[in-house]
Amino acid sequence: MKLLLQLFLAFFQIGLFSIGGGYAAMPFILQQAVQKYGWLTLDEYADLVTIAEITPGPIALNSASFVGMRTAGIWGMVIATLGNILPSVLIVLLLARLYEKYGQQQFMKSMLENMRPVVIACILSAGIGLLSIACGAVLTTVSLRTLFPVVIFLLAFILLDNKHLQVNPILLLCCGSVVGILYKLVF
Repeated sequence: MKLLLQLFLAFFQIGLFSIGGGYAAMPFILQQAVQKYGWLTLDEYADLVTIAEITPGPIALNSASFVGMRTAGIWGMVIATLGNILPSVLIVLLLARLYEKYGQQQFMKSMLENMRPVVIACILSAGIGLLSIACGAVLTTVSLRTLFPVVIFLLAFILLDNKHLQVNPILLLCCGSVVGILYKLVF
């Protein structure tokens, strides 16, 4: 029962404070699931992000379901998922009412406009954290094995960032999976 309460409260906090969507939630999930409670290792967290990204649905919700299932089975999954979505439901209901009433006022426009940089900082923080996990071994030993994630990251980034190529991210994820499987089989 204590574990279920911890899951609910942890993911309630994550849902409450991860303004900006799933990627903004990732630093909070890292802090709660890895650093505070030890439900996941850093490697498992990196796997969680990958799994949550490639499965349909919001990344934070997928992450909550994964952590809940991993730590406490079906009930853990249900409780963590409910904890994660409850703040959003309550906040959206409140904001919809406020926006309907005050949406055209300058105060509301200024508030929303000034939240954007904070949201971008949260997303950037999650990206840098994931990059450091994926490429952390490069800092200690340089070899083909440790440079491989860096090369894959750079290649994927270049392909996705190139406006002329218009690479489909789903196709790139599938190719990354195949390359990862082949790499593990060969090395």
